[in-house]
Amino acid sequence: MGLEEKSLRIYDTKKTFFARIGSTFGKIFDPTRNGINNLILNRKRSSVMKAYRQVESAKDNKKETADNNYQSAYSLYLESVDELVIHSIYKKVTNDEASQFEKDAMAKYYNIVHLKEKDENEFKHKKQIYLLSLDLNNVKENKKQKVYDEYLKFYLHEIDQLYKSLLKHYSIKLSEKMDITQKENVYENIFQTLEEYVEKIIPLKEIKDEEIIRQCSLYETYEVGKLDQVDVIDKRMILIALSRKLFTHSLPLVVGEKLYVKLLKDTRALIVDTKITNKRESAYKLLLRLMDQYCDKLLAVKVYWSSDSDKQDFNIFNEKRKQLDKILKTDGLHEYDEQRQILYIRRDMKFLNKYGNKYFRVIKFYKSKLVELGDMRQLKDSYIKFDEIKKYSTVKGFKGAMVNETACWNNL
Repeated sequence: MGLEEKSLRIYDTKKTFFARIGSTFGKIFDPTRNGINNLILNRKRSSVMKAYRQVESAKDNKKETADNNYQSAYSLYLESVDELVIHSIYKKVTNDEASQFEKDAMAKYYNIVHLKEKDENEFKHKKQIYLLSLDLNNVKENKKQKVYDEYLKFYLHEIDQLYKSLLKHYSIKLSEKMDITQKENVYENIFQTLEEYVEKIIPLKEIKDEEIIRQCSLYETYEVGKLDQVDVIDKRMILIALSRKLFTHSLPLVVGEKLYVKLLKDTRALIVDTKITNKRESAYKLLLRLMDQYCDKLLAVKVYWSSDSDKQDFNIFNEKRKQLDKILKTDGLHEYDEQRQILYIRRDMKFLNKYGNKYFRVIKFYKSKLVELGDMRQLKDSYIKFDEIKKYSTVKGFKGAMVNETACWNNL
């Protein structure tokens, strides 16, 4: 059932769907619920679910025929959902009979039209996701549990394929040549798609994987209230961890690494840009957690490296991470935490130094942290100058320098 094979009728700007309406489905469909379009939709829905069951039970010699029948029924079904939307909303808007809710929904529709012009592949996937989710709410509101349970099975199968295909599309785009703004937009699309899946689809599933359940529980703590920049990055860190479980093939390791690198850049920028001490410390602690997760969930399982030296460098670093456990057992949590910070800071400093002065503010922050941790010391801002007449005099204003004392770990 290849998603790329499924053709949906693409209507012009006066005959197409608009953005997702979600749980307020009833507000739109009440006026026409008993109309002819709703009757057609019920019939088309029954047909596609019957075709789906036939695909599931078809034997090998009948698989192709069953699949072709299913694809045809699937396209006709989604077109009927589309028709119902058009006749329910568009006429009301054009006749100036629409509510504010419906007018807002039409405004979202124009964004979808522009999306089609920019990326038809993305448009096609999002259209199907929208229509399926819209009808799921319709089926749920009918309050026929048996019909809903049967539809939900079909819905989850299709919606999973659509999300996987959409994320794969974004992954391919990241490999293309594009400017920074375009790349940032792709990153945003990936995070928004993952967020939508975690919030809308996972609650409909019976999840047994303990790691997914744990990550989802962490994610739920960020669903209420206004989030600051630290919270947003932390939330996205959880999304990447979930993606390594849910979308291994759609978001391959190389894309996962790019997502981690983006979050690392965002967190470093937040540390040096904020003037609020507490916020800076929160961002710094987040950076350490992010480095931990980046190492555990990606670098530790990475197979292909840019060079043997990079792989060897990480293996040395990872071995030192393991040695921290011994410090925790022998010297306690405080010493463990300090040595962990020193290890991570020095590794990141070595990496950032490759870019010259581009990250000088981050490196300056790191050096101040190493001074606090006792791994570096700062020279005084004065020195003694010898003068033949006055013999010696103190010169003020000498810019303090950071010099390295004996550290717990050798420089990485």
